[in-house]
Amino acid sequence: MFLFVATTAGSFLYNITTKDKEFKQNLDSLGCERNCCVATDCIPECNFIIGRTDAVYCYTPEGRGPCYAIEGKKKLLQISRTYLVVVAEDRKPGGGEENSITSLTLTVLDLQNKFLVYTAPVREVQAVLSEWGYFLVLTEGNNLLALAEKDVQSKLSMLFKKNLYDVAIRIAKSQQYDAEGLSDIFRQYGDHLYSKGDHSGAIEQYIKTIDTLEPSYIIRKFLDSQLIEYLTTYLQALHKYGLAGEDHTTLLINCYSKLNRTDKLREFVLTKDRDLDFDVDTAIKVCRQVSSADALTLALKHRRHDWYVKIQLEDKQEYKKVLEYISELPFHDAEANMKKYGPLLLKEAPQETTDFLKKLCSNYKPKGEPLIDPREFDGSRLEENRANPEEFIHLFLENPDMLIQFLEHSIQVDPHESNLVYNTLVEQYLQVWEAGDMEEKRQLGQKVIMLLQNPDANYDRAQTLILCQLHHFSDGLLYLYEDSKMYQHMMRYYASSRDYEGLLACCRKFGGQEPTLWVQALNACSKDSGAPAHVLSEILLVIEKDRLLPPLLVIDALASSSATLGDVRSYLLGVLKGEEEMTKQEQALIEKYSAETRAIRQQINAIETSNVIFRANLCNACNQHLEMPSIHFLCQHSFHQHCFQSCSESDHECPVCLPNNKKIMDIIKSQEQSRSLHESFHSQLERAQDGFSLVADYFGRGLFNNPVTTATSPGVIQKKIIESAKDNIASEARLRLMEGSSGATTQSASVTDRYESWSYSDAQSVPLAVKSVSSARRSPQPIVLSVPKNPFDESPEYDDAKNPFAEDEVAVEAAPKESTPQKASVKSINPFEDEDDDYDKNLNPFGED
Repeated sequence: MFLFVATTAGSFLYNITTKDKEFKQNLDSLGCERNCCVATDCIPECNFIIGRTDAVYCYTPEGRGPCYAIEGKKKLLQISRTYLVVVAEDRKPGGGEENSITSLTLTVLDLQNKFLVYTAPVREVQAVLSEWGYFLVLTEGNNLLALAEKDVQSKLSMLFKKNLYDVAIRIAKSQQYDAEGLSDIFRQYGDHLYSKGDHSGAIEQYIKTIDTLEPSYIIRKFLDSQLIEYLTTYLQALHKYGLAGEDHTTLLINCYSKLNRTDKLREFVLTKDRDLDFDVDTAIKVCRQVSSADALTLALKHRRHDWYVKIQLEDKQEYKKVLEYISELPFHDAEANMKKYGPLLLKEAPQETTDFLKKLCSNYKPKGEPLIDPREFDGSRLEENRANPEEFIHLFLENPDMLIQFLEHSIQVDPHESNLVYNTLVEQYLQVWEAGDMEEKRQLGQKVIMLLQNPDANYDRAQTLILCQLHHFSDGLLYLYEDSKMYQHMMRYYASSRDYEGLLACCRKFGGQEPTLWVQALNACSKDSGAPAHVLSEILLVIEKDRLLPPLLVIDALASSSATLGDVRSYLLGVLKGEEEMTKQEQALIEKYSAETRAIRQQINAIETSNVIFRANLCNACNQHLEMPSIHFLCQHSFHQHCFQSCSESDHECPVCLPNNKKIMDIIKSQEQSRSLHESFHSQLERAQDGFSLVADYFGRGLFNNPVTTATSPGVIQKKIIESAKDNIASEARLRLMEGSSGATTQSASVTDRYESWSYSDAQSVPLAVKSVSSARRSPQPIVLSVPKNPFDESPEYDDAKNPFAEDEVAVEAAPKESTPQKASVKSINPFEDEDDDYDKNLNPFGED
């Protein structure tokens, strides 16, 4: 803490913060009158103010500070904020010192902005006070004057009128004006200086407006050739602030060029260790107009690879240097430059450019980098830098030889290259093959065939086939036909080229897979009068052997050809001989079917007119001896009742015959439905207005489909029906043992050891239904019989003739057609029973009720 002291003899400073003793320092040997010193802490350079006759002095703990030339004997000093009020005597000469006129002047000084803000004469001042933002001056006669501070805008307006722009700027800064407000003051100040011809001062003020004022406002003022130097100064500042655009950079470099300041230009664009305050691309473009070497240096310094390559190619034609430079670039930059400048480089340096593209489409590493990355030793997996060959194919449009080298290298590096790469390589092979000599054709033909045979080759077969056709490359065309199983196309090719040996070889090789090839060969030979006779003979021999074509169609095909009768004599003889043998076979088959038909009819007649004897002792389901109750069918199949109930799908069908009968009935039904559907289709087609819609509708319903069945022809269906009818030619009969209220015969358990015989006389009765073959669709009724097991059958010494319980054959007779259904009756044959015996059955406890 400091204490300032002023006396009439001097000014002193005491440091009262020390504990031992006070420290005194002489600030000045001159002092001041009473009330002529004040202290303040609002102004850093004015902590203590003393008013003397010649001026007002300011002091700080370090010593004397600034002073203000306010003359006159000081009567009073008062300070408030940054304003200092000075009351001083002002003597005007009047004929000697005693006769001079004395007046008082009140001056207000702005210490912060260092200028006088108010001056006025006053009467004798008794006191000056600062309160409520006013200076209150008490004068003689107890008059009180109040001095109020004007607002900032009024102050600035007054200063602008007086052209005191420097003062206005200080006031605006002290009042914390924003950047836009200050910029407007700087602009007015610069305009004022520009109008006075002070261009240097004006450009200094304009530079201060860079952040807010549009640069074009200043640039238009200094476009005169005599003012280029000042414009250069402004543009340099604009770049320094980083607000220059492309046009500004161009203008600045042009200014350097017009002023012939190449050193400044190089310093501006090439100086190292400085912040980049300009647009590099624009600088390179402008420098290129002045000096290509400087432009290259600038592009190389700032790693503008595109500009460097462009200048080297267009201005210096250094193609190999460009390739060396690109080979040092990172992968993405090298790839971009090759895509852009590849056509020119391939034109001027084809081999070097192709070699570099090979490296770029392999695992690319820039020149100068180690072949093995140190990160690979850490086990980290690095991404492979490899360009896509597809993106460079268009560069080789005028150089097919280099393109072939490039594509061959690509498929060696990656055999699974894209479809486009392989297709392009095949196309280039064929183009060169077509235009080359015999040796080149032989070598390139081998390459094409090897490529087509490569299983890893990812070429488009359809496109390759078209290319082979366009360039007339027969080897590749035939290979693709064979590999794609396009044998018909192979035949057309051989026929069009009249290569009958190849035609015959193709038929021999692939005729087993596609027999129609022989027919196509016959058509080809019939249309060409120059077909060899042995070729035609072999074709006809195979057609006759495999029956590929009816003889009439063969004769019709050969009728329009130049073939003679001697050429087809062997074929015709073979056909006639075969037809004769077939006729004999069919005649034998007719006789066989006729005999079978007669046998079936006889069997039907026997069923209708005589009894059917069931001799089966074994069940067809479990293969065990039959036991009562049992079920017999007219097809001579017999079952236990429980076996029949467990394995049958229907109570009216024999389980053994049911699958075959069902298959035959389905075939017949399918044929009837198909016939009905075709008849309906033709009927509707005759009346339809839109026949195409009707055909499409029936096509969707499967009318034109060829069902894949083993019995589609009428002859096969008839054969199956006849064979099935031999096993099941009549309807079945049924006799149920227990039917409750239906009236069926119930066999009592007490007669299971008695001989039983069954006879039926009505074929349409409920127990037995006999039907003809024509009524096979109706469901037959099974015969239910109770056949007891004879315990004496197993004794070899037993005389069956003496056994009263021996079973006679069970006979079933056909009942009269007009009779009504009757119950099956069981007739007991008892040897102990006599008609004349007076035996009373009612007294027998074991008799039947």
